[in-house]
Amino acid sequence: MNFYICEICGDAYIGTEKPSDCPFCGAKGNFIKPASESQPIINIKEKISELSKKNLMETLDLETRASAIYTCMAGKAEEYKIQKMYKRLAKVELEHAIIVTKLLSIAMPQINPESCSDQDEDNFQKTIELEDHATQLYKKFAGVAAEEHIRKFFGALIQVEQGHVELMKGIM
Repeated sequence: MNFYICEICGDAYIGTEKPSDCPFCGAKGNFIKPASESQPIINIKEKISELSKKNLMETLDLETRASAIYTCMAGKAEEYKIQKMYKRLAKVELEHAIIVTKLLSIAMPQINPESCSDQDEDNFQKTIELEDHATQLYKKFAGVAAEEHIRKFFGALIQVEQGHVELMKGIM
């Protein structure tokens, strides 16, 4: 057995081989390192600029809302596999929100329920819209972040959100 740590969320994975993606935050495998080599961004304690704080707060809002929306979608999906897919997406988005709270050293805000359609097709389209919006926003945030670890975080999120879009397009 081997011990790996994700440099984005800081969570550990134990297995015979390194996972292709972080099972917790969805970061690509290049962010997963053997425990002895890992330097998670959540452990970096350097000052964060006001602009990055503002962008991280917007990210926190977006990620908590997405988690709530995907929870709604999981509850309305009729197919077991669609339910489980949305449940996983909700957990990944919640993990992104948790990372933001750790970066900012703040408490997790209350997550309010969100509404969604009763129709899978409508929810698939809404998911693509949400993930495309997040990808574009995170590209902007990565481009203006003064801190290397914040740029790394947004770079990882861009890849994860793009992966979610590809997943949805493959289902539709």
